[in-house]
Formats: sequence, C-alpha cells, structure tokens
Amino acid sequence: MGPDLDYKALFAATPSPYLVLSPDLVIVDVNDAYLQATGRSRRDLVGLHLFDAFPDNPEDATADGVENLGASLHRVLQSRSPDTMAVQKYDIPVAHRPGAFEERWWSPINTPVLGRDGRVAWIIHRVEDVTDFVRSRLTGPGGPLGKREAMEAELYARSRELQRLNEELRQAHSRERQIAIALQGAMLHSPDLERHGDVEVRYLPAVGSLNVCGDWYDVVDLPDGCFGVAVGDVVGHGLEAATVMGMLRSALSAAVRALHQPAASLEVLGLYARSVEGALATTAVQAVIDTRHERVAYSSAGHPPPVLVHPDGTCDLLDQATDPPLGARPEHVSRPHAAVSYTPGDTLVLYTDGLIERRDEDIDAGLNRLTDALGRHARLSPGRLADALLTRLGVVGGARDDIALIVVRL
Repeated sequence: MGPDLDYKALFAATPSPYLVLSPDLVIVDVNDAYLQATGRSRRDLVGLHLFDAFPDNPEDATADGVENLGASLHRVLQSRSPDTMAVQKYDIPVAHRPGAFEERWWSPINTPVLGRDGRVAWIIHRVEDVTDFVRSRLTGPGGPLGKREAMEAELYARSRELQRLNEELRQAHSRERQIAIALQGAMLHSPDLERHGDVEVRYLPAVGSLNVCGDWYDVVDLPDGCFGVAVGDVVGHGLEAATVMGMLRSALSAAVRALHQPAASLEVLGLYARSVEGALATTAVQAVIDTRHERVAYSSAGHPPPVLVHPDGTCDLLDQATDPPLGARPEHVSRPHAAVSYTPGDTLVLYTDGLIERRDEDIDAGLNRLTDALGRHARLSPGRLADALLTRLGVVGGARDDIALIVVRL
C-alpha cells in the first residue's frame, strides 16, 4: 500500500505557479504560488474566464499574450498533448488599481488532463515568472548592453519570431488537413447506405498531423436480397494515401457488384493493386450478407477479423478466411472463402486497426478489449453501439491512426 497522499494539499504547496482550467477556459482552481506571483486572491480568479481575469494590456499596441496563450490552449484541446510556449511578455492587471497593468514575462507550459472518455477534462496552466531575468538581459548593469547580453537579447527576439512562424505553419497545416478530410468525405460517400436503416458507419481521422484518408468503408446493394460491406486500410497517410484509397475502394466496389462473392472480389482487387503505386500491403475485408438465407460470407486480405455479436453478448471472430495483404505474394493465389449462419438480431462489426491497436501492445489485447466492449453493449441499436464502442475503447476523439467502423444489425 502506498502513502495516503493529500493531493489537494500538495497542489496548494507546489512552489511553481499553477492554475487549472476547464475546457472552456474557465479557472476552476489555483495554487498559492500562482496567487503570490499575480498578486490576486482566489476569489478574484476562480470562476472567471481566463482572459477576463487576464486581458491584454490596452495601453500596449503590440500586446499578443491573449492571442498566443489562446492558440496554445486550443492546440492542447485539439491534440490532447502538452504544449510548451516560448517566453511571453504578458502584462497583468495590478490588484486594487483599476486600469493599471504591470509589465511581466512568463515561461508557460499547458498540460491536458484526460477524462475517462479520452477527452480533455482540465488543462493545467503552469508558469514561471522570468520578469527579473528578462529585464536583466535587456538592460546591462552599466547601462548599454554588453556583448553577451546583446546576444541573449537577439536570441530571445529570434525565438519569438520562430514562434510566430510556427503558428503560421500550424494554421497552414490545419487548412491542408481540412482539405484532406473534405476529400475523404467525398470519396467515402456510399449512396446504397441510405437504404439500410440497420447499418451505421463511423469514420474518425487520425489525431495530430495530416493522418487522414488511409482507411475506407463501403456498403453495396446486390441482387437477391444480398448486400456487401467492406473496410480497408492503405499503408501511409495524407493525400497520397487518399488517392490510393479512392482507387482501391472503387475497384473493390465494382468487383463485388459484378461477382457477388467476397473472395473473388478480393482476388480482382489484389491483381489491380499490383498496378497502383502505393497500394501494396493494403489490407481489406469484404463481407456479403444474404438476408434470405441468413448467412454471412466473407474473405480477408490481412485485415483484423470481423466480429459476429449475439444478443446474449457472446462474440465470434470471423477469422477462417484470412490471407496476406494485397500484393504480399509474388504469384497469384486464390483467396480463401468462408461463411457463417446468423440469427436475426445478431450484429456484424467490421473495423480498421486504428480501433484496436495500441503502441507496445499485442493485437490480441486489443481484440479482447473489442469483444468485451461489444459483449457489454450487444443489445444497443447500431448507432448507439457504434458510439459506445468508440467511447469504451477511448477513441471517441480520434486516435493515432484513422478509424473506419461498420455496425450491421442482421
């Protein structure tokens, strides 16, 4: 047994200034060191929006503290990762002197605290007051700056310029990512999906960089009461992977419409992939549901197995027709084929590996986590089951890789 720590007392006694923000940037707690550094009381701060408590100095036309800190906090909310800022000039209001501001310099770090759902529950805003240090470097002890002090001042100025350029790059990257996500949305459009009220799909772009467009899903109507569902995963990310994904998805959709058989369709896709740069090592799984005979036929090209979930919570992994990814074999070999019967009320789940894979963890652990979550929520509607699954696996806000998910109530 470890010691029974009083974390509230530890937070209050921490010598570095800290305050705790809610996701909407309202101050919810503050430690004594922060109160001492700012000359404020707890009553002055708790419950206020951060930038109502600490606005920019209206007398300083170059003030950018609110803009820079706001951008950093937004990055923390989006990336769910800490963000260390360059030294900031951020004047603060003088207590008991309305309208007066004091010149101050800070070194801030913003750190997210995640809730059980994987979203940011709080942000810890930690600062170090470096005002005396900066002032000592900007003015030498004898008046004019010495050579060393002048160099340090120049380095500081350059660091501020680098911060400005980094922010511009982040904004440009954000625009490019939005374009990629819009492209992905257009390419994933499935007209036949609208005719299936018991089929739900989800697509979550990767969190962070331009990691979008590598995964796909598709729903295809077929003759004689059948329809096909598929998911796939192209190696790589970004716009190049998006292009490959669009080509492979279209090819598989055409193949299953013509052949009506999962294995034969993947054979065609495998041959086509040999002529598409960047398509080798793509994984995919195709299933065809025969509603008249209550059977699911499937075939997989190196993809994680679909799951057949029964109303009592038991799960069957559909792993009896698994073959290597596209282009993995030098010679053409027929793809394996398998079929299982289902009972009305069962649920078929197809997904990509971003849903279950975690760094430094065996894939079996991810599969066990998946089947456990499915078993707990087996009786939910397809839409609620899809959302519960993303929440239970901690990826409702996205993961390091794209996630495509199809939930079919049979």
